[in-house]
Amino acid sequence: MRPFTQVDVFATTPYAGNPLAVVLDGEGLDTDEMLRFAAWTNLSETTFLLPPTSAAADYRVRIFTPDAELPFAGHPTLGTCHAWLEAGGRPRSEGAVVQECGAGLVTLRRTDDGLAFQAPPLTRSGPVEEELVQRIAAALGITRDGVLDAAWADNGPGWVAVLLPDAASVLALRPGLVPVDVGVVGPYPAGSPCDVEVRAFFPLRGSTVEDPVTGSLNAALGQWLIGTGRAPRSYVASQGTALGRAGRVHVSADDDGAVWVAGSVVTCVSGQVAL
Repeated sequence: MRPFTQVDVFATTPYAGNPLAVVLDGEGLDTDEMLRFAAWTNLSETTFLLPPTSAAADYRVRIFTPDAELPFAGHPTLGTCHAWLEAGGRPRSEGAVVQECGAGLVTLRRTDDGLAFQAPPLTRSGPVEEELVQRIAAALGITRDGVLDAAWADNGPGWVAVLLPDAASVLALRPGLVPVDVGVVGPYPAGSPCDVEVRAFFPLRGSTVEDPVTGSLNAALGQWLIGTGRAPRSYVASQGTALGRAGRVHVSADDDGAVWVAGSVVTCVSGQVAL
């Protein structure tokens, strides 16, 4: 039996965010065993904690969807760090936690808005081919004129970021089959509790799946929106509304220009798992 926990990420109350399964001791498990368990949990991601191989890291994590391993993902990064700290993990340095994952080392820190990770560099940015924008618009069920802007915002999953005129337009989407992973964002009116509404769509097994709350997407959107002056240096994104969730993602840029993504994490299940 191995210690196990299930947490809810980007939520202040249980069952309002994005769930994550964490196996707190993954030593001795091979890739097939990890993937089989991740498929069984049927959550968007399941993670396995391991001793670090880098002297600079506090722990190592492997991140799995039900189908494949990911080098990096946002909500598993926050959720795994929360679980590691709750299980008694002690960072090597004051004020920061360093996670080792397939994408390298990721720095996390505690903030007033919860744990935060530093957004990894974009591996692809810039304009999206017009033909692809048209296909995305058609898949979202809107006209090409309804897309204010689109850009590559790829930090691993391959996101295409799409800006709509307002949050209401984002919430009204009823997409068909999207051709790529698509993150859609639109602003709320000034004075609203949140600054933007975000939705994440990706193709899976011939259909479109919507993710409740997406750390990697919000990291990429933050780099794009803040970098182009479309958002202030600190803002709050709402995600999951269309799915009955209440995800809240706090995005900010520090004095060096690095973008940080923060959110609350709550533990929902703890115990042991037979692996």
